[in-house]
Amino acid sequence: MKQSVSLITLGVGDHERAKAFYAALGWTPAMDVQETTFLQANGVVLVLWSRDKLAADLGIADDGARWGGVALAHNVGSDAEVDRIVEGARAAGAEVTREPAPTFYGGYAAGFRDPDGHVWEVAHNPGFGLADDGSVILPEA
Repeated sequence: MKQSVSLITLGVGDHERAKAFYAALGWTPAMDVQETTFLQANGVVLVLWSRDKLAADLGIADDGARWGGVALAHNVGSDAEVDRIVEGARAAGAEVTREPAPTFYGGYAAGFRDPDGHVWEVAHNPGFGLADDGSVILPEA
């Protein structure tokens, strides 16, 4: 298997609410088909799709858990950008789970849940580079 992630699908309880939330954060759909929204994010596509349909499609019983042990991360170039994004998410209805603050690794980060409970980290990590398209550039080992 090639080491790659192509799509990340977020199961959402209300498709229109989810679209509005991500639009408020500045995300623009690349494609919207049959209540399925595709958002281009660098080399990965973020998909918003009905939680019920996603569970049925994958043959999984949806127990409604709020924490699945997964966080999506968005790295940015400055502490101020972390603050701006978190305040925008809060205004759009996110539950801020960690206020922006310095991190143990010398960076600055915050966390929030979108209206469907998906957890996001927004971080400035001075040890990582960022390409023009926002892709993370890891330091060489």
